[in-house]
Amino acid sequence: MGISARQYEEMQQRVQGRKPANGSGKNAETSAHTILLGVDPSLRGTGFGVVKLGGEVPATLDQGTIKCPAKWSRSECLVAITRTLREVIGRHTPTVCAIEGLFYAQNVKTALIMGEARGAAMAAVAERGLEIFEIAPRKVKQSIVGYGNAQKLAVAKMVQRMLALEELPAPDAADALALALTYAHLNKRFAIDPAQKI
Repeated sequence: MGISARQYEEMQQRVQGRKPANGSGKNAETSAHTILLGVDPSLRGTGFGVVKLGGEVPATLDQGTIKCPAKWSRSECLVAITRTLREVIGRHTPTVCAIEGLFYAQNVKTALIMGEARGAAMAAVAERGLEIFEIAPRKVKQSIVGYGNAQKLAVAKMVQRMLALEELPAPDAADALALALTYAHLNKRFAIDPAQKI
């Protein structure tokens, strides 16, 4: 895996204990984040997970799937996504959100609907002042399982192990928890390729 000249320079500055010259040093920005929200947006099943860092094993504060029946209109689903995420944020007060990045769908209509669900989730998060970072699905699988084409079950099993959960999380919730854990990995002090802020 290659790195850019800018990434190499920033890495050298971090190793030497200096803040990058452009003032974008993420140590101060991300070190304060101890409660992380992960969101895996989908119109009929948006997954969410809240993780608290600080102990030997990250603690799972909350997880679930915002399920919207097929008989609901798209607008009803978008309201449910927004309302539920507001409630989750209100309960746990995370300071950062990791959301699944855009992917290329074969069907344009599917891509538009996914974009609507993602927008509803981002609006709920942004209105509470959380920083939002997007992470590509492949990068999440690489970070959690070590393989960019891993199956959802493999991700769920690894999330269960990493968070010491008694039960296997539901697929969408597992993906959301994986996003939060990946954010933590990508924004460690010496990370070369941090999550993309949006």
